[in-house]
Amino acid sequence: MMSDVSSLSIASLLEKAIRLRESMFDPRHETAFRLFNGFLEGNSDLAIDLYAKTLVFHLYSNPPEKGQILLNEAVDYLKQQLPWIQSAVVKERYGADVIKKSGVILFGSKPDRRIFENGVWYSVDLCMNRDASLYLDTRLLRQWIIQNLKGKSVLNTFAYTGSLGVAAMAAGASKVVQLERTRKFLNVAKESYSLNGFLIDRRDFMEGDFWAKVSHLKKRGDLFDCVILDPPFFATSSTGTVDLEENGTRLINKIRPLIQDGGILIVINNALFLSGKEHMEQMEALCQDGYLKIIERIDVPPDFAGFSGESISGQVTDSAPFNHSTKILIFGVKRK
Repeated sequence: MMSDVSSLSIASLLEKAIRLRESMFDPRHETAFRLFNGFLEGNSDLAIDLYAKTLVFHLYSNPPEKGQILLNEAVDYLKQQLPWIQSAVVKERYGADVIKKSGVILFGSKPDRRIFENGVWYSVDLCMNRDASLYLDTRLLRQWIIQNLKGKSVLNTFAYTGSLGVAAMAAGASKVVQLERTRKFLNVAKESYSLNGFLIDRRDFMEGDFWAKVSHLKKRGDLFDCVILDPPFFATSSTGTVDLEENGTRLINKIRPLIQDGGILIVINNALFLSGKEHMEQMEALCQDGYLKIIERIDVPPDFAGFSGESISGQVTDSAPFNHSTKILIFGVKRK
């Protein structure tokens, strides 16, 4: 539903956003959440995340210079309202180079390097990449993993910085394998292990291409109680292509043989242009043979999805029955 809220000052919008999230601020300022979702809360040029005592501003204006006044007003207001903030980073979605897209420090010398969530420490590197190294839209999934994967063997594919695997370790999983093609991302996962006192076994950190490594695991006869599939929207390599909008089912079929009978498959699809209805139709079609069954849907936290439900830009696609374009499903698995 469209709402004429773009004329409101950023201070007014942030005042409302803070009020809606008042219960989420922890006394020690160690947690992380989305402080302001401008696409759904009144100004589509800005989103703001909080990581411990560091603010991360995602600037979507194009060119970025158009949003400078808006950014300055937001910084001034939040410094007044949250005086314990120690640093801030701005990431320009349409920045001229990779540094501006990955993040430039606005003030403060050292952005926070860890956050505390549901009893678990997660390492973060807020300027490492275009995102902020810990996805806030999967917070409720991390909570589900902690509550449900005790004693399970887990393969976390497209692990990135390994947060879903870290949650599985916190759950008391019997084994967690983190599969990621980029070493620097896996190094962040290892830092999270160290923060929590988890044993680091280098054999459980698999660096390499998804398609090749999954084929290797199949040849070896490895089976897991749970496989997590959290791919990027689109990626290509010499051995295969990831395209969540056009062919997300191919990834699921690739990974299914690695799951034990009676096991669990967790699928995250963040394709913005794939509607919730289309995604459910694709997933339900996969379940027709009786070897997959949808057992649960995990929502995106309301702070990330936008508390107010107001949109000045409208959704690109209708995400229903999901509450966000990040679509998370839990499947039960039977083996042939």
